[in-house]
Amino acid sequence: MIVYLLKRLLLMIPLLLGITIISFTVIHLAPGEPTDLQTQMNPEASSELQDRLRSYYDLDKPLHVQYGKWLSRLVQLDFGNSFAQDHRPVREKIVERLPVTILINSLSIILILGVAIPIGIYSATHQNSLFDRGTTIFVFLGFAVPSFWLALLLMDFFGVRLGLLPISGLRSFGFEYLSAGAKIVDVLSHLILPVFISAFGGLAGFSRYMRSNMLEVVRQDYILTARAKGLRERTVILKHALRNALLPIITILGLSVPGLIGGSVIFETIFSIPGMGKLFYDGVMMRDYPLIMGILVIGAVLTLLGNLLADICYALTDPRIRKS
Repeated sequence: MIVYLLKRLLLMIPLLLGITIISFTVIHLAPGEPTDLQTQMNPEASSELQDRLRSYYDLDKPLHVQYGKWLSRLVQLDFGNSFAQDHRPVREKIVERLPVTILINSLSIILILGVAIPIGIYSATHQNSLFDRGTTIFVFLGFAVPSFWLALLLMDFFGVRLGLLPISGLRSFGFEYLSAGAKIVDVLSHLILPVFISAFGGLAGFSRYMRSNMLEVVRQDYILTARAKGLRERTVILKHALRNALLPIITILGLSVPGLIGGSVIFETIFSIPGMGKLFYDGVMMRDYPLIMGILVIGAVLTLLGNLLADICYALTDPRIRKS
């Protein structure tokens, strides 16, 4: 198992290098440069000033030279300074925003697994029941409803009309004057809508995957043998069938990490949450190359680690993989 983990960790290095090469090239081939935002809207900015800015940001050098300088800083865990007016180090900006995004995505994954797996099991064991058909409708709605549109509806209903939940940020005004318990309640109330929006599509998909896998497993011969031995149905389902039905779910969960991180751009922008998604959106609008590359690298690393964690869980679940 240790040798397997070491091989996977070493394989992550060329994968990460390839991701950075493609991302760096695509970003710089996109129309527009950071200097355009600083010079084109300023009538007093001359072409000489624009050339000096391009030279200051090393944009006048060939693309491979720019990538080489950026990669040499990355090896030292230095993402460079932002092209924004504050010129702060990119690493500081990411460190400030990363915990928020990880918190929301972690809560979303817990909600998805905690709700979708029981729904899938119950739907499979009660096939064609009223509950099964109702969850089927829920799945179609989950795949069809755009997340940004649903977010706006929930913000209008729970935030504007009913006034039950806050619709922006992570803290209320006067947060620092609240007691410790009131601060926790305030943060949790701000997280309800973003976490639900982040998990809504995943709830629909994972519950359907779980139902399909469970239906396939319960038809296997060893399940019939377990029932023939006189075991209780609860034991047959939760001890014998569930473990094998979870294997495809673990794989899908590892592959869904990029989607959760990418979805942060949508709901963090809508709810004005100071996370990685909002920071990435602002960086793209400003053509802030160091900030964009820093966030893409962090996202790539989290994705690779998510896939590695899925493989580990897969091996822990299936003894055949550990033996091989």
